[in-house]
Amino acid sequence: MTIHHRIVIIGGGNAGISVAARLRNKGESDIAVIEPKDKHYYQPLWTMIGGGQGRIESTERDQASVMPQGVAWIKGAAEGVDPESNVVQLVDGTSVSYDFLVVCPGIQLDWDKTPGLPEALETPGVSSNYRFDLAPKTWEMIQRTRSGTAVFTMPSDPIKCGGAPQKICYLAADYWRQEGVLDDIHVILVLPSPGMFGVKVFSDELEKVAEDYGIDVRFSSEMTAIDGASKTVTIRNNASGEEEQIHYDMLHAVPKQSAPDWVKNSPLADPDNPLGYVQVDPGTLQHVRYPNVFSLGDASSCPNSKTGAAIRKQAPVLVKNLLAAMKGQSLAPDYEGYASCPLVTSRKSVLLAEFNYQMEPTPSIPVIDTKKPRFDMWLLKRYGLPFMYWNLILKGRA
Repeated sequence: MTIHHRIVIIGGGNAGISVAARLRNKGESDIAVIEPKDKHYYQPLWTMIGGGQGRIESTERDQASVMPQGVAWIKGAAEGVDPESNVVQLVDGTSVSYDFLVVCPGIQLDWDKTPGLPEALETPGVSSNYRFDLAPKTWEMIQRTRSGTAVFTMPSDPIKCGGAPQKICYLAADYWRQEGVLDDIHVILVLPSPGMFGVKVFSDELEKVAEDYGIDVRFSSEMTAIDGASKTVTIRNNASGEEEQIHYDMLHAVPKQSAPDWVKNSPLADPDNPLGYVQVDPGTLQHVRYPNVFSLGDASSCPNSKTGAAIRKQAPVLVKNLLAAMKGQSLAPDYEGYASCPLVTSRKSVLLAEFNYQMEPTPSIPVIDTKKPRFDMWLLKRYGLPFMYWNLILKGRA
């Protein structure tokens, strides 16, 4: 079976729904979204759920409830794209042809790329806030831990929400301090970078946070293997090549991540990037070889942090340029790499890190200093942003 739509969007997450809504608001009527899942998630709250600051159920809604009115929902999974013939192939054999294509299927969590990780997640001492079903388990582990060694890891390749591995570490440390047991716990934070953050002003603040909690930060390092049975994790220093085995009492793991396999194997992928992201112009979000293809969000090759805040700035640029391309007009390179990471530094404070492609601070809130941890930014993260997401962003209004 073959279906045709003028505009086809692969992915019904933040990026896909935001773009579809904006296109509908602009008067476009022939739009389809390819999305296999019944549920839609607000993932930025999963870290706070893992830290005991909310209920996981609040992050989930029916996909049908967020699909813009007048948009065709093709409930299936893409498995390939032929940009020469303008066709998307679905797993069930359906072909979806298009005039213009927006690719935003999200990022793939490569759990099995770390030896032992899938098995360790089945044990009581290992969890990850990168899975809906495991975020509540993280909070159970934190409450259960009263002494010993707690390890928080982050892989070296780009991941969605690059601050999440640190956030849960700080939430846990703050809880243990309140409980009076922090001094009895050796907290290890494993970071692949040589510093706390890529922007110095934020890195300096996070160094103070880690020092205040007494966190043992292992820079330029990552987890290479884990043995859930013996509760040991192998940490490699990527600068020296040395490996160390650490016994843990609890461990929060972040999986390696990449573009979905079908994207990696498609002509849309960046041939010079083994992670296989869709190769776009970083300013216009148009594909570098196929002018009727655009991409945004976690699966695009844009060299910035993969965050929901980045999508919020990418979506209006993409829609403007897509509409221009449909009219044969020139495109504007208006996306400057804005990304934002609300770094939760305690159970009542957030450091709002905003920056661009040049890794320069780009604060968007006037008057107040968001470059330091603040309670009002915690309120924004916990309550303001979720409200904005469900009521404004997914409706193409913010």
